[in-house]
Amino acid sequence: MSTQQQEQPDTQEAPADPEMKGAESPQQERLEKKEQGLAEAESVDESDVEGESVHLKVFRYDPEVSGKQEPRFDEFHVPFEKGMTVLDALIFARDEFDSSLTFRHSCRQAICGSDAFFINGSQRLGCKTQISALQQPIRVEPLPHQEVVKDLVVDMDHFYDQMHAVEPYFQQEDLPEGELEEQRQDRENREKVKMSTRCIWCGACMSSCNIAAGDNQYLGPAAINKAYKFAMDEREDEEIKEHRLRILEQEHGVWRCQTQFSCTEVCPKDIPLTEHIQELKREAVKKNLKFW
Repeated sequence: MSTQQQEQPDTQEAPADPEMKGAESPQQERLEKKEQGLAEAESVDESDVEGESVHLKVFRYDPEVSGKQEPRFDEFHVPFEKGMTVLDALIFARDEFDSSLTFRHSCRQAICGSDAFFINGSQRLGCKTQISALQQPIRVEPLPHQEVVKDLVVDMDHFYDQMHAVEPYFQQEDLPEGELEEQRQDRENREKVKMSTRCIWCGACMSSCNIAAGDNQYLGPAAINKAYKFAMDEREDEEIKEHRLRILEQEHGVWRCQTQFSCTEVCPKDIPLTEHIQELKREAVKKNLKFW
C-alpha cells in the first residue's frame, strides 16, 4: 500500500497512521456498534488496551439467543487500576466492550450477597475479591451446582426455598398480655449467635457443598446456620427450640453434613458454619430427638 499522503483540508485532522487512513480504531468501532445496539460477545485483544491490563475469561451462555446457546468463554482485557475488584473489571467489560454480558450486583460493599461467582476455582464475592490477589487469566464462572439462567446469573429459587424452610424468624408463644414488653437478650447469648447473623444469603456455601450437590433436599449450610441463630436465641421458648430442632434433625438436615469444612472455607463473612452444624447435632442428641 502506498504511504503517500493525500492533501487534507485545514479543518480535517490527518490520521495518525497514514496506512490506516479511512479505517476506524478497534475502540471506535466497538463504540459505534454499542451505540447502534450491535455489540456482540467477542474476545477483546490486549493490544486494544493501553497500559497494564486485566485478563478475564468469562463464562457466557444465553439460552434465548441463537448461536449463544452453547456455553463458552469470552476473553476481555480491561485497564487495571489500583484497588480494582473482579466486579469492577466485569462492569468495565460490560459497559465498554459488550453490553450483553450479564451478572448480578448491587451494593458493591459485600453486604447484598448478589455477586457471588466461581472465581479461579473458588466461590467468592466479586466486589470483595481484589484483582491483585489473583493469578491471571482470571476465570469467572457462575456458581456451580445451580442452574444457569444467563452468563453468570444462576437460579436462586431453590436456595431461597431452603432458607425459608427453617422458619427464619423470631417466635415467642408466651408473649405478655396487653402492651408488649421489650424482649431482652443478655450479652453472652448475643455473642454466641453473633457470627450467625452475618449471613448475606449469597449462596457461596451451598454451591461449595458436595452433599448439597448430590442431595437436592439437603437444607444446606446457609439454612442450617440461619436456624442456629434462632435455635440458640434465649428469647424463644423451649417448645419453639425443640420445634426447630425437629426440622433440622430430619433425614436431609444436619445429619447429612459430613464435616468437610468447604462451606466454612468459602464463606465471605467468615461464619464458622461447620461448627454451628456440629453444635446443632449435639443439641439434637441432648433433646433425645430421632436422628438418622
